[in-house]
Amino acid sequence: MTQRLHLVFGGELVSPGSTEFRNVDDIHIVGMFPDYAGAFKAWKAEAQRTVDNAHMRYFIAHLHRLHDEAQPAGATSELGT
Repeated sequence: MTQRLHLVFGGELVSPGSTEFRNVDDIHIVGMFPDYAGAFKAWKAEAQRTVDNAHMRYFIAHLHRLHDEAQPAGATSELGT
């Protein structure tokens, strides 16, 4: 079975409608998970724990989508551009 790594992280955002963190140094790294189910369980626990703070958001990053070993290595580029 192929391992598909997921990273769960979060923190306080500048505004509830954005994805810009108020302070990058304060980002909470929940952990790395070998499958989406484990990542989702961790994400849900953190999201529920911080539900009273509208500025707090947690995310699941699908790390397996960032690197495809079948493709040749290319220049580093910023995500989302």
